[in-house]
Amino acid sequence: MQFGIFTVSDITQDPTTERTPSEGEKIRNTIAVAKHAEEVGLDVFALGEHHNPPFWSSSPTTTLAYIAAQTERIILSTATTLITTNDPVKIAEDFAMLQHVSEGRTDLMLGRGNTGPVYPWFGQDIRQGLPLAIENYALLHKLWREDVVDWEGKFRTPLQGFTSTPRPLDDVPPFVWHGSIRTPEIAEQAAYYGDGFFANNIFWPSEHYQRLIALYRQRFAHYGHGTAEQAIVGLGGQAFMRANSQDAVREFRPYFDNAPVYGHGPSMEDFTQMTPLTVGSPQQVIDRYAGMRDLFGDYQRQLFLMDHAGLPLKTVLEQLDILGGEVVPVLRKELAAHRPADVPDGPTHAALVAAKYGDQAPRAARPNPNRGDNLTGGSPYQDASPLPAGSSFGAAATQSGA
Repeated sequence: MQFGIFTVSDITQDPTTERTPSEGEKIRNTIAVAKHAEEVGLDVFALGEHHNPPFWSSSPTTTLAYIAAQTERIILSTATTLITTNDPVKIAEDFAMLQHVSEGRTDLMLGRGNTGPVYPWFGQDIRQGLPLAIENYALLHKLWREDVVDWEGKFRTPLQGFTSTPRPLDDVPPFVWHGSIRTPEIAEQAAYYGDGFFANNIFWPSEHYQRLIALYRQRFAHYGHGTAEQAIVGLGGQAFMRANSQDAVREFRPYFDNAPVYGHGPSMEDFTQMTPLTVGSPQQVIDRYAGMRDLFGDYQRQLFLMDHAGLPLKTVLEQLDILGGEVVPVLRKELAAHRPADVPDGPTHAALVAAKYGDQAPRAARPNPNRGDNLTGGSPYQDASPLPAGSSFGAAATQSGA
């Protein structure tokens, strides 16, 4: 099991002080939170993507690269990367680069996004959100696995003889999670490719996510990637803890009541009953999340939302101390108990490299001189296999020596 935190990068007024941090302060605070997550023993830090106030994270890979330079172990991911309004070519390049600078501590979660105005800002139509997600990922998947790509689709200009650079680290693409809160087609997409499915179950009752995850598991097995139990599942979560549960409820209530996402709606008591939000003692959080396996089966990644709703940095760091020091060590043991041996661990770059190469050395891509025109010359890489004639290289293609 992998445990970590994710942030949606909201800049929200603290309802207890009526103070709103600046963008610069919040960015620095988030970096501090990511570094502290590693210090307390968490496995993953994931950063959302937004392009409108009150959010600041418009360029997650920039921030994650900076965090990578100041950490050593933690996996850096997203929550989510917008597959609909980002160009797949740029996603391919940015995350391959992040792979290299983080030495493989990179994966990503793809999603359609839930802010309607973003689509026209980037020249897209929200009514085409699902077809965009399907087509754009098909191209991204290809760009990471083929040195030279020909492509023609509905939503972007064609590609001829295109090479995405740099190539993925060790020629192993970043692991991809497909994130969804409501869409069965995204569960189907994750299953088709044998990728991970992340159900961010922080808003709706568990019965809804049980259906989505069951569909993903069934289709994962249908496409021949393994048994339903071997499908790669991630879950979202939320918690606020103090040693005394009454203190946790009293302290968190004003933040819940004024949160931009769920404030001024259901009571905190109703919301905690209907969703995984748990406000109380560390033991209450342990009991709640140890029971997730009963609802969803053995799974690979559990992320918690900890820094939202205007909580000050000091409080967030205290929450991480409790999560990493008291909660996660117990959950690791409880969720490992009776876990079948054939259920895979959470994905890592090292595991993906071992699965591809075994004892062989991984690829280190070495390019030939090239001006971006792979239509008539040989391969842009020295270690390419002999090339068939085709549109990418022309009938007279030749291979450069390795």
